[in-house]
Amino acid sequence: MKEWDLRKLQILRALHDTGTVTAAAAALRMTPSAVSQQLAALAKQVGAPVLEARGRGVRLTGAAHVLLRHAEIVFAQLERAGAELDGYARGDAGQVRVGTIATAITRLVVPAAILLRSAAPDLDLTVREAEAAEVYEELAAGEIDVAVSLAVDAPTARDPRFVLFPLLVDPLDVALPTGHPLADVAGLRLAMLAQEPWIFGSGGPWRDITLTACADAGFVPDQAHAATDWPAVFALVAAGMGIALVPRMAGGRWYEVVVRPLEADRPRRRIVGAVRAGTQDAPPLRRVLGALRQAAGIEPDGVYL
Repeated sequence: MKEWDLRKLQILRALHDTGTVTAAAAALRMTPSAVSQQLAALAKQVGAPVLEARGRGVRLTGAAHVLLRHAEIVFAQLERAGAELDGYARGDAGQVRVGTIATAITRLVVPAAILLRSAAPDLDLTVREAEAAEVYEELAAGEIDVAVSLAVDAPTARDPRFVLFPLLVDPLDVALPTGHPLADVAGLRLAMLAQEPWIFGSGGPWRDITLTACADAGFVPDQAHAATDWPAVFALVAAGMGIALVPRMAGGRWYEVVVRPLEADRPRRRIVGAVRAGTQDAPPLRRVLGALRQAAGIEPDGVYL
């Protein structure tokens, strides 16, 4: 493969545009002799003349026109590359891969994507759903660029591999079947549900969150059914097969259930964003983190936008 000198190709294009060696030299702020030397070197590389005499002037040869046709494609592509790099430097372009838990997609990631679509339309955002702990594993492996997941599964603040960003505190509500005796009771407390059959996962963070919340209320929940998929959990509750502690981000309004807040107990989970250490200042990542914070209701502070 030949190694092309872009400067020589620019000189050839200038000669084509201006018509004379003298005019090309003036346009490029070179001497006519320097232009002639560069074109002679280009002809030697091509293996054929690029100029031929025409009266008192010169004109491009057929070989020069072939070379120039390809050179124009290269110049145009380099212009596009320069524009894209300028956009990258502003955080307006590039690709960012976001790994996230399912409930954060609707509440945080999609609203952030909508914000980015209008503010940075050339920024390519891709979303990848994963379990809470797996998100951080994928981030460490370089499979994603931004993790949005539960703080309970996040690496510690002393882990040198990651930088964490708080995003959202998600209240935990209780889902009850329609017609449940406690569905309309005022001031509902978790302790009032100690004798109920409960629905939560066999393992993983949501089991731990449920057990911790109930322990704080003074009881151990009786697990009647094991499920982790939120549509499945709500379906079991709607069928009257048990009750469940559910994140407010999971919704539930599409199911025949009653979702009650627990204002006195105030159980909650925390959602954080994370990136690999050293990448937090990359403009596209700063732009995405800023959009996530905006979707979470955090006021822009000039750090992430």
